[in-house]
Amino acid sequence: MQAAQWFGEGRPNAWIATELRVGVRQVEKWRQAWRQGGAEALRSRGPHRRQRLDEAMFARLEAELNRGPAAHGYADDQRWTLGRVAALIGELFGIGYSLPGVSLLLRRNGWSVQVPGRRAIERDDEAIEVWKRRVWPQVEAPRATWAPGSVSSMRPVKGSGRRADGPGAGGDIGRR
Repeated sequence: MQAAQWFGEGRPNAWIATELRVGVRQVEKWRQAWRQGGAEALRSRGPHRRQRLDEAMFARLEAELNRGPAAHGYADDQRWTLGRVAALIGELFGIGYSLPGVSLLLRRNGWSVQVPGRRAIERDDEAIEVWKRRVWPQVEAPRATWAPGSVSSMRPVKGSGRRADGPGAGGDIGRR
């Protein structure tokens, strides 16, 4: 409200910006709002937050989730994904949630990630083991069995315990 008083006194935008430690452009926006609506137009409307689901809304969402994905047009796969839950929230309440936001919402309300315990009917565990033993070693690059030396003249090569160009570099060990 100090800005409104200074606008009434005719103070320049740059001076007000310096006093309030804001940008001149912001003061220009405030002055325009002050001209149109007076000091009341500069009053804070509180923090802007996205609307969240309250308890009643979440209870309705939970009831819809319990009906299953097929009841909402997902006949191909009977699992809820974060994307599907976000779309359902948008359809039911008109509120947009990001995927991490949906995950957080569900976890806060006792829901957890569920991974199906079944495996494909066609899965052949013996064939997989044979492939791991015979084919994978041919595909995987062999690991190097040697350690590269140091390119630095100040750091010793691993295992040598001495500098490559310092005293004793000629192969003799001991005092000089």
